[in-house]
Amino acid sequence: MRADRLLSLLLLLQNRGRMTAPELAAELEVSLRTVYRDVEALGASGVPVLADRGPAGGYRLAEGYRTRLTGLTDAQAGSLFLAGAPGPAQELGLGADLAAAQLKLQAALPAALAGRARRVQDRFHLDAPAWFREADPVPHLAQIAQAVWDQRVLRTHYRRWRGEVRRELHPLGLVLKGGIWYLVAGVEDAVRTYRVARFLAVDTAAEGFERPAGFELAAYWQESTSRLDAVLHQQTAELRLSPRGQRLLPMQFGAAGSRALADAGPTDADGWVRVLLPVESEAIAVGDLLRLGGEAEVLGPPELRRALAETVATLAGRYARPAT
Repeated sequence: MRADRLLSLLLLLQNRGRMTAPELAAELEVSLRTVYRDVEALGASGVPVLADRGPAGGYRLAEGYRTRLTGLTDAQAGSLFLAGAPGPAQELGLGADLAAAQLKLQAALPAALAGRARRVQDRFHLDAPAWFREADPVPHLAQIAQAVWDQRVLRTHYRRWRGEVRRELHPLGLVLKGGIWYLVAGVEDAVRTYRVARFLAVDTAAEGFERPAGFELAAYWQESTSRLDAVLHQQTAELRLSPRGQRLLPMQFGAAGSRALADAGPTDADGWVRVLLPVESEAIAVGDLLRLGGEAEVLGPPELRRALAETVATLAGRYARPAT
């Protein structure tokens, strides 16, 4: 709406001082002609917008002028909880609301606090996706987020490992973990987790639903991830680690590697230690442990040591031959 844009322009000038027309156009995502018209409209409404000409020119408010029209809409107020995550806010369809809310908040703060808030924004940035991995395509995320907010039933077409399925879901919350979006939803008297990128189609129904009494998203997620960790890590590998291997273990295995090192045995004469590391199935564990290279030796269980030895022998034979 134009009224929202005019207020955003006014707050930009109030918060940042002099700004050129191209700078305003970039911030508001409009054309230069639109900026010129909006500045004229502000002036006609009694806002003292001054135009300075020349290389250092631009638009600014008259000295001492400040507006108090800084009331937040519901969407803008809610978006402030994502102020540290502009990328996820954009994916949820709240990017414009977040930008407007931040402008209004800065305008309402005393000058000293507003300056501090701007310095924090300039110096700290949250980049949610993990390294060396493209973010999931999530074309249905904004629609799912709206259904979560409005408590509307979702009729979905979802791709599982075992094939595709159509489900009617009660969307309870969204979680961003390691750059991946997950939907927590009620289905058939249970609460389950769905990877948002695997939704092939989503239709928001007219009817709503009641949230389960006492349901807390953070508590559910903590319990769910703990349960998944227990299911995945059903066996324990005994390893010998070189000094470099001890540095690599937390990098390759995260919290599990750090815990294993914290409980490591005494260091031997060569600086190696023995650790017990929770691992997944044998096939996955072989690939994971090979990333440690020659900095680790698997002592047990015997079948895992044997599987690693066979894989290493196959690789050695393959690389002993000239490339064809």
